[in-house]
Amino acid sequence: MRATDISAPDYFHKVVDCQWACPAHTPVPEYIRLIAEGRYSDAYMINWKSNVFPGILGRTCDRPCEPACRRGRVEESPVAICRLKRVAADFKDDVHQRMPRPAPKNGRRIALVGGGPASLTVARDLAPLGYHCTVFDADLKPGGMMRSQIPKFRLPDSVIDEETGYVLSLGVDYKAGHRVDSLKTLLAENYDAIFIGSGAPRGRELNIPGRKEAAANIHLGIDWLSSVSFGHTDKIGRRVIVLGGGNTAMDCCRTARRLGGEDVKVIVRSGFEEMKASPWEKEDALHEDIPILNYLVPVAFTHDNGRLTGVTFQKVKAEYDDKGRRSLVPSGEPDVTYECDDVLVAVGQENAFPWIEADCGVAFDKWHMPKVDPATFVSTNPKVFFGGDAAFGPKNIIWAVAQGHEAALSIHRLLSGEDITERPLPEVHVSSQKMGIHEWSYDNDVSPEKRFKVPHRDKVVALKDIRAEVELGYDVKLALGEAHRCLNCDVQTVFSDTLCIECDACADICPMDCITFTDNGEEADLRARLKAPSVHPDQSLYVSSDLKTGRVMVKDEDVCLHCGLCAERCPTGAWDMQKYFIETTHAGNACPSKRRSAA
Repeated sequence: MRATDISAPDYFHKVVDCQWACPAHTPVPEYIRLIAEGRYSDAYMINWKSNVFPGILGRTCDRPCEPACRRGRVEESPVAICRLKRVAADFKDDVHQRMPRPAPKNGRRIALVGGGPASLTVARDLAPLGYHCTVFDADLKPGGMMRSQIPKFRLPDSVIDEETGYVLSLGVDYKAGHRVDSLKTLLAENYDAIFIGSGAPRGRELNIPGRKEAAANIHLGIDWLSSVSFGHTDKIGRRVIVLGGGNTAMDCCRTARRLGGEDVKVIVRSGFEEMKASPWEKEDALHEDIPILNYLVPVAFTHDNGRLTGVTFQKVKAEYDDKGRRSLVPSGEPDVTYECDDVLVAVGQENAFPWIEADCGVAFDKWHMPKVDPATFVSTNPKVFFGGDAAFGPKNIIWAVAQGHEAALSIHRLLSGEDITERPLPEVHVSSQKMGIHEWSYDNDVSPEKRFKVPHRDKVVALKDIRAEVELGYDVKLALGEAHRCLNCDVQTVFSDTLCIECDACADICPMDCITFTDNGEEADLRARLKAPSVHPDQSLYVSSDLKTGRVMVKDEDVCLHCGLCAERCPTGAWDMQKYFIETTHAGNACPSKRRSAA
């Protein structure tokens, strides 16, 4: 193998597994260290720059960072990255003075359709550059689905108001109660660019026998949640069935419990482990005495002269073909009927673009989704961009934020006369943490603590008040303990082959056996000859140039804990601990093009 080029921006970025897994590439270890130091406002601003909504995401994020967390190499539970994000939001000082100031307008006008996280992210990036950003939304307050579909017991309005307020304070014009009914009309108003972040506003129907006859008590989940959020619905029947296995279904069943549902069931066609809902969402539902019944496919709504009486299900089982693909087949058992007073249908969401005319230059695919470039987020009309659920279907808020950043960069480059397909390099800082020959400026002791549980409001109290937040968040002491569980995987082990005397002391002391001195070879062969053979080829090998004996040093980045013991043990200083900080490019960053070196 060739010697590893550690100057490439993405090499160490991929080693910081949590940041690499985050769609917005939030510098996770950096803000966790700041929390450990009690610098909550600094931690908040690092989050705000990348993910825009730290307080919101600290309560609602789908946490793609946590399965990637390097803590999982040494124990089962990752660092509570998401809940630490909330700590920064909960304990920060007044950060208004740290926000960008509204900039003088540059004469360019941007229309943003929808007031959700994707549109607000685009506005957050472009408004400080002088663009006149106008957000059109049918609701009276910004936030989109964050406000309308996430229950208040998970996400209080005060948090949404604060964090959407930071964006609007940048000089963004919010047109409340203004529904866009025609893209052609919007295009005729000569905006320089249009961003569509209108979400996936239509709940998927379940057209089975009895649906029309019993319609009065069968509700689409996302519409019902919106009705509850805006105070139009404040009660439900005693017996409730929720159909669906995603996070919306979990929100529906928990909301129903608070509105009078005493017997609330979630019924899913898949197995429990295959449900799309996040594990913690399922845990919260079960904690509130909501059973989840699996492998049941609804086949009919039963009714008595239009009055809903129950739902009939076919029992199924999972079968797998020789390629491991699953299909659900009838189990042969008799159908079963569960009685109920109301049904909440949460079997998916769909995009709806009846307001985009066929002659606007925006092409759609066979699934009625806009044809959007996945890198630049431009549609087939060069002035029209999409992002969030409107672009590629329903995902979590953090994905909408990440796509908003990319779309804003494209719009800025387009209106600056630059090629939108060329994505500038990120900003990278590498700094040695060395204070002495064997001393470093960070704490590298691995905390033995298990993951700290987040305190919850008493269940009896929580179920009586639909606006009482259930998760109470970490206090300062718990936050400090959880922050210490972070393994500082952004502090990289950097090897200098010219200083190495091949004493193998680093390999001897490494607790994970991730360092090997051996003859070079092809990658597959080399991975098999490591001290601890590599089992995850998607993770990089750090390979040195040839050493004096002709051997090479090979470090498996997959299992390295960044404990620094190799650097402490090395008698010549061939190993250094260097903090790697990367900020992905946003609109307006003065970064070099990707054709230049990152070093």
